[in-house]
Amino acid sequence: MTDRFPVAILGASGYVGAELLRLVLEHPRLEIAALGAKRRAGTPPEDLFPRFRGRDLPVFVDIDAFDAAGCALVFCCLPHGTTQETVARIAPVARVVDTSADFRLRDLDSYAEWYGAPHKAAHLQLQAVYGLTEHARDAMREASVIACPGCYPTSALLPLLPVLSAGLIDPEPIVIDAKSGVSGAGRSLREDLLFGEVSEGIRAYGLGGHRHTPEIEQELARVTGTETRVTFVPHLVPMNRGILTSVYVQARAGATAGDLQACLEDAYSDEIFVQVLPPGSAPATREVRGSNQAHLGVATGRGGQAILLCALDNLLKGAAGQAMQNANVVLGLPEDTGLASSAFAP
Repeated sequence: MTDRFPVAILGASGYVGAELLRLVLEHPRLEIAALGAKRRAGTPPEDLFPRFRGRDLPVFVDIDAFDAAGCALVFCCLPHGTTQETVARIAPVARVVDTSADFRLRDLDSYAEWYGAPHKAAHLQLQAVYGLTEHARDAMREASVIACPGCYPTSALLPLLPVLSAGLIDPEPIVIDAKSGVSGAGRSLREDLLFGEVSEGIRAYGLGGHRHTPEIEQELARVTGTETRVTFVPHLVPMNRGILTSVYVQARAGATAGDLQACLEDAYSDEIFVQVLPPGSAPATREVRGSNQAHLGVATGRGGQAILLCALDNLLKGAAGQAMQNANVVLGLPEDTGLASSAFAP
């Protein structure tokens, strides 16, 4: 039998951690070495998630008591602001794939401004690789810490980076209109996420200051070479999972929607998990739900405007799936290992 890589999942009691647990159980080359969950320490995972009954899993251990010795890789799925000291303790022992926001921003002042506190592992923050797989796989191969992008930034950057790099659109204005299912807010109990507060309605939130904004602007600036501002408006919609993002851009003089379409097709022609739909087709969340796929589309606006679209599953390509894709890169495995599932239907 082929040797397996022992991995741990910290924050395994949340939505993303549970998705990663499911993916690891289906992965032919990974095995669970430990599961961490601070408030659930000592609890068998099947008590929290009955779908894992009969899988012979270890009980949750306290995050602070977790020992990474013997792990080839650790998935960190802890809440923002709580990951830094844990990762600093683990990184010298095992490689880390982190799904929080704690290592995404390279500028220390920017992190303190947007997250309200100084970074507690600054030396690692500066070394961490921003793990948008299709645009960072070479840098990730030797990195000790991989910072997985947020779900909203993934949906915006996948269509934006190729056309901006090719000079087909103006760096400003860029308007990102994104709509996400409720699971994107996490599993913690919050009054504004109760069924009666969310169902039969849609609302914008984080207006003018959502924390994914600097993350998007940081990665766009890498392409433009200068500060690049975006208007980012997220919306909460009454569905469990999925993101649909519409990005409104101004095409450069002489550039058409067909040019943007061709650019995206060329950029992602060899990618397993990014599909550029034919002209006239619009991405839909139901077509990617339960998969690690991202579907991109291009539409023509008025007055030289173009619309870039992306649909993905926020818990998979936007979080756990991309984390697994990155882990495969780090471990030298084919990127689609354990990620071949098609979308749920209906």
